[in-house]
Formats: sequence, structure tokens, C-alpha cells
Amino acid sequence: MDRIGEPTEARARVLPGQVVDTTPVPPRQRFEFWHAVVARETAPAHISSSHLHDFHAHARVVDLGRASLTALRYPSLHSTRPPALVRRCEADVYQLALPASGRSALTQDRQEAELRLPAEFTFLDASRPHVASHWTTGPDPLDNVTVQIPHRELPLAPDQVRRLVAARLRADEGMGALLAQFVRRIATHPDQYGPADAPTLAGVTLDLVSATLAQHLDRTADLPVEVRQTALRAQIDAFIDQHLGDATLTPAVVAAAHHLSPRSLHRLFADTGPTVAATIRSRRLDRCRRDLADPLLAGLPVQAIAARWGFGDKAHFSRAFRAAYGCSPRAWRDDARTRRTQGPAARR
Repeated sequence: MDRIGEPTEARARVLPGQVVDTTPVPPRQRFEFWHAVVARETAPAHISSSHLHDFHAHARVVDLGRASLTALRYPSLHSTRPPALVRRCEADVYQLALPASGRSALTQDRQEAELRLPAEFTFLDASRPHVASHWTTGPDPLDNVTVQIPHRELPLAPDQVRRLVAARLRADEGMGALLAQFVRRIATHPDQYGPADAPTLAGVTLDLVSATLAQHLDRTADLPVEVRQTALRAQIDAFIDQHLGDATLTPAVVAAAHHLSPRSLHRLFADTGPTVAATIRSRRLDRCRRDLADPLLAGLPVQAIAARWGFGDKAHFSRAFRAAYGCSPRAWRDDARTRRTQGPAARR
């Protein structure tokens, strides 16, 4: 993230972007500062708020190249983008907004939507006039993650996409749930990725957005094959994570759950490295390693932790753990306990 005073070396290790924070600005200048800076990152609009006297707000923009994500935190506000502003500065982008708190209302193309649940997206076309309101339902400010996508990057016909403006799109089921989880993770933890990851993250973001919109339009079959494959792979990855504790989870079970033949499932994973079986095993081992180092689980036997993540055979688990991490599960737990006890001195 690009922030005033941050060393160039630190900026080079994370995804490109910008952080805007009104805290250092004098209270009565905060709203104007926010309005001026944020309007350059999105479509210019007329913004008003009941918190003009002290507008506490924060924005983290993550630039992925072909798409951008923004994590926002701000007080209640009202935004209008009239035709005059649209003509003055065209912004040929679609915007999906996922609120984590508060309520939102959006009007565009004679369509209206009001969101009362954080498990919904709002969708708008920034190249067309619209009105939006966001307000808190308690003392805390609003939290919101938005995805901005240029029109040209969406492989759906514009007349079809227009049917979704100001619509309520579910973010807790189907492709919408996968998209919500994915963009929240990137927008709130961009430090976990580097600049080299941006093209891949942008590609997955675009494919998940396309699949989410196509699902709501019942036009999934119209998507390019590679987009459908990315969406299917995301569904399978989520399914595996949700069922790691089930000892009966196998590639055959994964294939059946997604109406695929075992051969089709294998082909889907073939271009990305590990097989389905290897993916299941490595994720189970990673969960076991994490739990073995967790002081809150120190009283739980090693085999109980192994069984918790689908390893029913003690000897098999020990062999797999040693092959992956170079030590036994018990040695890993003992070493983690030593590091906690001795503190920083144990890590020098």
C-alpha cells in the first residue's frame, strides 16, 4: 500500500494501491479531504453526510491491474451521480459493493434496491446516473468492500448485465459466497500477497464476478470455458475446505458432489500442480500443524487432533506429517511449546 512516509522497500513487497485516512487531517477538513481523494478513485459524485464536522473515514485501494478492490470504513453518507457528472467524466466500470455493516439503498435505471443484510451485494454501472445512500444502525461506522471492473473485462452482454443494476445479489450462497470470501480476504489482507500475485488475483476476481452475475442471470452456459473452469475450481476448493474433517472425503466423493467423473476432476486439477488427493492431504496436515501449535488445544491428544482433520490411522498420520515437515507431530508440538515459553530468545 502506498502511504506517505512508508519506505519504498516496504511498498515493493505488497500489492500496489493506496491508503486514504482522514485521521491526520484537522476535523473540519476531513470530509473535503475524503471527497477530493476518493472521488479520484471512483466515479465523481455529489456526496453529503451528517458527519461533516468530523468525518472519520478510511479507504484501502488494492490495484490488481484488470480490476481493483477497495476496503472502506466511513460514517453515514448520501451519494448522487447525476447525468451532468456522467458526461463530464465517463467511468466505464461496474461496481459490486459488499457491505459488512449498516444498511444501503441504491437507485439506477428506475430500479431500486435496499439492503438490510450484510450477506448481499449491490451492483451498479458507474457510467450511468445513480443515487446511493449508506447509513449506520449503531454507533460504529460502515464497513464496505467494493470491486471495480472495467466494462470490457466482463464476458457478458451489456444489455444482460444492465438487468442486474440496483439488484440485490446474494453473497451467502452459490458463486456469490465464493466471491465475497475471496474479495474480503484480498481487500482486508493485501499484505499477504506481492505484486507478482496481482495478475492471478485479478483473473480469479474477474472470473468469480462473471460467474456470480451469470448465475443470477441464468446465463452460466454463455461464459467462456476457462471462466467456468475457474469458478468450478473455486467451488471445489471451498467444498474441500468445508469437509476436511470428514475421514471419508476422497477424490471420488469430491467428484460426485460436483457431478463430475473422476477423470474430469483430475483434468481440472492437472494444470495447477497437486492432485485432488494431494490437495486434501496437504490441507489436512496444515490444519493439524496449526492445531498442534495452538496453546488452547495443548490438552488435546495428538491423535485426537489428527482425527479432527480426517486422519483415522495414527501411524499413517505420523508418517505423512514427518514427510511433510521433517519431524514427528509430537516434536512439532513440543517445539511450539518451547518457543512460546522462551519467547523471542527461542527464535534467535
